Amino acid sequence: MKGGRSGQVREGRPPVPTAPAGPGRNPVARPLLVVAAVVCVAAAVRLLTLGADSPLPSALSDGITLAASVVIESLPFVFLGVVISIAVQLWVPTRIMDAVIPRRGVARRAVLSLLGVVLPVCECGNVPLARGLMLRGFSVADSVTFLLAAPILNPVTLVTTYQAFGWDDGILVSRLVGGFVIANLVGWVVSLHPEPERLLAPAWAAACAAAPSSRERASLARAAGMFRDEVSAMLPALFLGAAIAGIIQVAISRETLTGIGGHPVVGILALMILAFVIAICSNVDAFFALSLASSFSPGALVAFLVFGPMIDVKMLAMLSTTFRVRALGGLIVLVALGALTIGLAVNLLV
Repeated sequence: MKGGRSGQVREGRPPVPTAPAGPGRNPVARPLLVVAAVVCVAAAVRLLTLGADSPLPSALSDGITLAASVVIESLPFVFLGVVISIAVQLWVPTRIMDAVIPRRGVARRAVLSLLGVVLPVCECGNVPLARGLMLRGFSVADSVTFLLAAPILNPVTLVTTYQAFGWDDGILVSRLVGGFVIANLVGWVVSLHPEPERLLAPAWAAACAAAPSSRERASLARAAGMFRDEVSAMLPALFLGAAIAGIIQVAISRETLTGIGGHPVVGILALMILAFVIAICSNVDAFFALSLASSFSPGALVAFLVFGPMIDVKMLAMLSTTFRVRALGGLIVLVALGALTIGLAVNLLV
């Protein structure tokens, strides 16, 4: 990715040769095996203790169950996101993307934030999709805008939110408008960075710089190799994020958070924390929010529905494969301030 060609699709650069992957050459192979082994052992222990006289402590059992549910819910979307990302990289012609997407600036990011309408994948699948856009030559600001907007601005999320709330209290409209505005504001802030590539993790920045030319011949063998590499990068982060989500949900009771729902400001912050902790898919989170509607204000519900799809503990672990820690910290602050502002505005207007 070159700073002077921000937002442009890479053309005509010869592919950079890479060494063949041999035993021990893949830096993510060992973490993947370790995490998979831990998950298998935990699952085996859980199964062996079902119905036993001395079952697992309830906290440990709940933590394993919650972590497993996050993984099971997320895996299909991760795989779907990887497949769509590879298809876009290999088989969508550059001329089509140039014809549909403006070349630069605010208009380009606005169109990219609406891609979720035609690529209805939840936040887990959007991480590999955003990485694929970077490999295709899109700027960091472009990819971040898409990453944040797509989980909210897609037809599945729209339908489920409407089914849960209808037009009551403007929750549906506030969620869609809020997601669009926050994603584009964050993308604009990122575009102001003098060297946006420095926001990327070193290994990922190197991968983007060494990405093959779009003119290299697409093939199923190349697609299979890309699928293997991307899944190897995503799964350890997904398992780690799911484990953290399970631990946090056991450590912090939902009763503690919902008990302060009546406060117009603290209630918003409580639901934002809850959204970060439970890491629920954006395609179904509206029904979970509906169960809290009697205890929390409309603004708190909107903040939950905006903040969760953009930033949660599972997604944060997955984003660590792409962005530096300081960049993720800035991303959290910007999104949190945006969600809080929208929540407060809804409470004032409703």
